[in-house]
Amino acid sequence: MLLTVDLERLDVREGDLVLDAGCGEGRHCFGCLERGARVVGLDLDFDSLRLASRRLCSRGKELGRLGAMNQGDAFHLPYADDSFDRVICSEVMEHVHDYVAVGSELARVTRPGGKLAITIPTATSENLYLRLGDDYFESPGGHIRIFQPRQLAEGLAKSGLATVGVGFAHGFHTPYWVLRSIMHLPDADDSRLVQIYRKFLIQITGSRLMDRVEKQILNFICPKSLILYLEKRVVATKPVALAARQTEAAPEAPLASLVAPAFLSRPAGPSG
Repeated sequence: MLLTVDLERLDVREGDLVLDAGCGEGRHCFGCLERGARVVGLDLDFDSLRLASRRLCSRGKELGRLGAMNQGDAFHLPYADDSFDRVICSEVMEHVHDYVAVGSELARVTRPGGKLAITIPTATSENLYLRLGDDYFESPGGHIRIFQPRQLAEGLAKSGLATVGVGFAHGFHTPYWVLRSIMHLPDADDSRLVQIYRKFLIQITGSRLMDRVEKQILNFICPKSLILYLEKRVVATKPVALAARQTEAAPEAPLASLVAPAFLSRPAGPSG
């Protein structure tokens, strides 16, 4: 399973309640579920959710942990404040017009002391694609900005999210998107060179040797994605010892009480 976020570094544990905001077809959802977490996926794209929902819920029931998916947008998350232990938002911020507002929503639904992983394409790879062709950015639903890591970190800090680490991923994928940019997106899939490289990517997925090459070499040379690992700051409003006792004694909230009742339903109004 090809994941952008290092779930070990995010410290996803058994029993954690995890939100994957912008989950697509649910690859991080499945990864968290396998680590023993309870998982909620949210995405604006109904078709992607439909593809993943049956497999996710089936696997969740099989493991004795419920998996759920909702349709919605990151500007109006349909969850209560301080609901989630861990939050993932992968390759979303480059698509939205107000990433600070999205960061505020992610912070709102994360419990104090909870951890987040937010990923974006690296500025180096994005600028390279832009020099090779405009199609990458002009395609419908494409990227509307190129981030510098500090820019994103400072925007998220406004919502009380402190950056505690940085990671890189998908060094093998940068050449793939370079090829697509050279060939131009509408016709890229017809390119024999692009097809060959895609088959190569499929074949090396799961290979320990290639995983080591990517993590130890390529992710320092040509990473496609950058990951910010963050924590929601704790605002002390009561004695620490009392807060700790209350946290230990608090029962686990049922997933159904946190998930919007409109499971896999289309939103009633326009998205944010």
